[in-house]
Amino acid sequence: MKSDESVFAVEHVIEDKEKLQEIITRLKRAQGQIGGVIKMMEEARTCTEIVTQLSAVSKAVDRAAFTVIATGLRECVLSDSDDAQVLTKRLERLFLTMA
Repeated sequence: MKSDESVFAVEHVIEDKEKLQEIITRLKRAQGQIGGVIKMMEEARTCTEIVTQLSAVSKAVDRAAFTVIATGLRECVLSDSDDAQVLTKRLERLFLTMA
């Protein structure tokens, strides 16, 4: 039986440099937000404020993940490679783990 990791492993590297930069920018923003959340906790801010910021971080990371998957799917569909269909199926499974 295959491990979950091997079932979801996708040997694809995003080639769209513009999308890649968009994902990196989003993740760097989330990284900054996490630093802000830590500071809020150290300053004993309210649970409501902290959870609101954590929700924003979660959405940013989710959007980055969806963009990675969507970009990978688009590139696989447009690809003429022999393994494009297998990669597409694996990316679809990754997408479902995010849903």
